[in-house]
Amino acid sequence: MLARAAGERACEVVDVQFNDDDNVFEVTIDKLEAGAPVDLADCEYVHRAVLKAFDRDVEDYALTVGSRGIDAAEADEILKTIEKEQ
Repeated sequence: MLARAAGERACEVVDVQFNDDDNVFEVTIDKLEAGAPVDLADCEYVHRAVLKAFDRDVEDYALTVGSRGIDAAEADEILKTIEKEQ
């Protein structure tokens, strides 16, 4: 289901991690075309495909879908820089 949803956005799933302690799924996607950026719509599309496949009333989990590139710490630093400039 993940691969199909990603493929429908010209992406591929490059990593899936599950933290059993917190019931958190982390899915990483990348564009099939080298150098093409993954955008928010790609991540949302895959996220919604997962939501449709699982019943949140039965399955207790958190889900993040992101792209290769900067990690969370780098993103936080970028946001701090932007906030300082405003």
